[in-house]
Amino acid sequence: MTDVRLIELPPPTTTWSLLLHGGAGGRVEELAVAGDGPYADGLRAAWRAGAAVLSAGGSALDAVGASVEVLEDDPLFNAGRGAALTAAGTAELDACVMSGDGRAGAVAASRHARHPVAAARRVRDEGRAVLLVDPPVGAVERWGLERVDGSWFVTPARQQQLARVTRRELEPARHGTVGAVAVDASGHVAAATSTGGMVGQSEGRVGDSPIVGAGTYARDGVVAVSCTGEGEAFLQGLVAADIAARVRYLGADLATAVRDTVAAELAPRGASGGLVAVRPDGSGVVAHSSPAMYAAYADGGRLVTLT
Repeated sequence: MTDVRLIELPPPTTTWSLLLHGGAGGRVEELAVAGDGPYADGLRAAWRAGAAVLSAGGSALDAVGASVEVLEDDPLFNAGRGAALTAAGTAELDACVMSGDGRAGAVAASRHARHPVAAARRVRDEGRAVLLVDPPVGAVERWGLERVDGSWFVTPARQQQLARVTRRELEPARHGTVGAVAVDASGHVAAATSTGGMVGQSEGRVGDSPIVGAGTYARDGVVAVSCTGEGEAFLQGLVAADIAARVRYLGADLATAVRDTVAAELAPRGASGGLVAVRPDGSGVVAHSSPAMYAAYADGGRLVTLT
């Protein structure tokens, strides 16, 4: 991740701000979608879901959850239904939410909740744990979440992709995650991230998305960050927390913090990916080094999508 493409966004005219991503790395050939239109439609739908929460005075935490749930239901993105499959052909889903007050919740290898990000939110709200691995059916039912069979997440397109990887006709994609960051009218920030992981991964493999400080981080008065990319590098570099630390302790502006973290933690590992981040004043960045970065954000009152 040496050549960073970075879009800096000034504070918005609204009292809130929302940025989201649909993953980095490029389109999946097996999804057989002509053009970028369907991707842009999915990103716009997700952004509007979060924006509706914020414009009604809702919290940043509720907003990022609403945005990510829409992307989890869209099979074009690697989260929820249509997520990348493990070597065994199953879906093991990871998600994390974190609010600016320092409270977080996450799930790894989730198999029963239709919306893993909602399960992560319940973990946070209960406060008895931060990370739950393979939360059981009973927990999903206790939380009042919609339960689905594991086959619901599996799509023919992802099965075809896995078959090609297994036959070594295709290199396993190491990108693909969805996430959102927001600041609400009260100035609180939040982040949420959700993923199906890497196609053909070993059962039980967990990347950076559900790990606080690696793929997801938020702190009031500082920043909220959601990452996508080569999970092992983001894990070892604690990328999200490192960006926040540069802003918080060194007084770096957000763009500089992102560039310096990439140079220090990702470039030496030869990793690529991207992220979205927002400051309490609503300013933000969209950054990536991968061939593509799916994202949505408002710029001067206009909704922009990257596909």
